[in-house]
Amino acid sequence: MAELLTASGYEAAADHRCADVCIVNSCTVTSTGDAKNRKYIHRIRRENPDCVLVLCGCMPQAFADDTELFDGCDIVMGNTARRDIVDAIDEFLQSRQPIIRIGEHTRDEKFEPMRISAFHERTRACIKIQDGCNRFCSYCIIPYARGRVRSKPLDELKAEASELAANGFKEVVLVGINLSAYGQEFDLDIADAVEAVCAVDGIERVRLGSIEPERMTGDILKRLAAQGKFCPHFHLSLQAGCDSTLRRMRRHYDTAEYERIVGDIRSLFDNPSITTDVMVGFVGETDEDFTASVEFCEKIGFAKTHVFPYSRRKGTAADKMDGHIPERVKHERADIMIERTLASQRRFMESQVGLIQPVLFETRAKDGFFEGFTMNYTKVRVADDNIQSGEIINVRLTGAFDDYCTGEPVR
Repeated sequence: MAELLTASGYEAAADHRCADVCIVNSCTVTSTGDAKNRKYIHRIRRENPDCVLVLCGCMPQAFADDTELFDGCDIVMGNTARRDIVDAIDEFLQSRQPIIRIGEHTRDEKFEPMRISAFHERTRACIKIQDGCNRFCSYCIIPYARGRVRSKPLDELKAEASELAANGFKEVVLVGINLSAYGQEFDLDIADAVEAVCAVDGIERVRLGSIEPERMTGDILKRLAAQGKFCPHFHLSLQAGCDSTLRRMRRHYDTAEYERIVGDIRSLFDNPSITTDVMVGFVGETDEDFTASVEFCEKIGFAKTHVFPYSRRKGTAADKMDGHIPERVKHERADIMIERTLASQRRFMESQVGLIQPVLFETRAKDGFFEGFTMNYTKVRVADDNIQSGEIINVRLTGAFDDYCTGEPVR
């Protein structure tokens, strides 16, 4: 949206307090997210009362009938027509009449034809290649906010990757709502997308965003492993390491299948890292269920685990289930899970010491260290004044800490 506005003559403002137009692109994964959206909208309106305030994204899309959520906004748009942002703002500037455009998602909806040619002040570029989800997990509002699975056609993907390469980006991250479902409407899969971007001259690394276990077959993993530019970092969403909890969540795999996928990854890739998301305190989770989940996470040995308590969400099946866990218990379980999985994270960091790894350097920290990431997404910090942002340099990893390694360039 920013790129569309810039191309139409708008200029990015330094701060919302001095902007003529303020756009809030909302998340609605949790009710806490909705509260933060509203707080930010009120703050903008209070600090810049004369601006054109635009609300778009998932919150209005999922709750189109709850007009109180839109209070104070001049323009409200959902997720079906973001490419019309310039026309909507121009129309409001002419009429000064409120505009609400929240189209319904349809089963035959196509992937929205929007692209990005540059990510300012970043060394990695993201390409959104997939949207929507057909899974309807019991806790999740996303299928209502994002619609059904739809994918960016391969020719559009190649064109966007080529433009990013021409603009100097060496690493591309492929992202989506349910990334592993990419291409199913075209009889394609995520390996087709990776192969297409790896074939682009100038792109040296291709990375995947968060992926679901579905469709991560042995054949797909073998095709990914055959691509020398592919980064062996898999953020493979788990949610729970207990089969009964996974069933209540309406996830489409069990722990045995998940463990099989992890085994395939570790057998096919050299020095991969596997990270994940784990929810604790889901509806009906017993002490035994929680213990099973902790033990499964320890068994897998994740390089990093994002742990969060279940958040009740209006509009989902789980919201109406019996057996909600007290907030105190959820947070106690989160603390235990974090403590137990941090041990696995430390072991992974220690396993990297002594290796020589290519690092894409990004930013210089305030303490003078230059920071970057290896192919398997290990953060590396190096004390060297000769490094430039965007360089890929071989580094010998010399020390391990909780969430990064230190290293020395091998020139």
